[in-house]
Amino acid sequence: MLSRVADNLYWFGRYLQRAENTARLINVNAILMLDLPRRMTLGWGPLIEIVGAESTFREHYEEATEENVVRFLIADPRNPGSIQSSLYNAREILRTVRDTMPRETWERLNDLYFYVQERGEAGIPRNHRQAFLSEVVNRTLLIYSVLTSNMSRDVGFQFLRIGTNLEQCDMTSRILDVRSTRLGREISGPDLSPFENIIWMSVLRSLTAYQMYRKHMKTRVNGAGVLRFLLQNREFPRSIMFCLSQVASTLPTLPESRKIERSIERIRALSRDANIDALLKAEFGVPGLMDEIQIGLGELHEALAAAYFKAA
Repeated sequence: MLSRVADNLYWFGRYLQRAENTARLINVNAILMLDLPRRMTLGWGPLIEIVGAESTFREHYEEATEENVVRFLIADPRNPGSIQSSLYNAREILRTVRDTMPRETWERLNDLYFYVQERGEAGIPRNHRQAFLSEVVNRTLLIYSVLTSNMSRDVGFQFLRIGTNLEQCDMTSRILDVRSTRLGREISGPDLSPFENIIWMSVLRSLTAYQMYRKHMKTRVNGAGVLRFLLQNREFPRSIMFCLSQVASTLPTLPESRKIERSIERIRALSRDANIDALLKAEFGVPGLMDEIQIGLGELHEALAAAYFKAA
């Protein structure tokens, strides 16, 4: 396979996953704001932190109001991580690699892109937002279904899997990073401590993980359980350990690269060996670990680019 095609398939998987995750984040944050008391000031700013777009947001908006943040994440073409920008990039990639994917993929993605382009602004107000974002998530999942049901498990499919799982791993670590940091800032005093579990529940819902958490952990939602589940569970598709295992499982089908193998094993070790109770007690325990994981994911991306995409 040409390195250019491999690179495109990798990024197609990332962009599609990014659009879905962003839609879920916005929806869940709106629900979280309704559950928390007004004196807790989590607001909408954390969403900008989660997607790592603080500097870009400040260039174009003065304040992180609900409307500004939602517009920035849904329909602002100046934000390379917005839903509209992610789908635009995925669509442009698909133009060049249409012969490697099922024909229906192009039709479904085209429909979704024009849906967001035409109705993105209308989906910003609260009264239409949930229906709009749910439609984005459902149509994205339909594209995944087309790909997993109809695409040959060849080398191209493996690069698609790598991109999808690496993007999900990155998003999971960002959500854990920002939400755990905000817990320390905002919850002070016994009168607010009962709301801590509501925020941890929002972490699970952001990743559609609540039901599977209850099934696997068999306990009420709490910080230690959520961290253990999203870091170390080997069966839930959005956990960090599962995503890394999926990336590792593609390597036997690709040219050997010891640097990639070492990068994956380093991040897996960070997740597998994490002392959850100690992390929660330390001042910067969880954010520090998430920073290490994100650095590792950046190194893994660079290793993949050097091994397979450099000529792209």
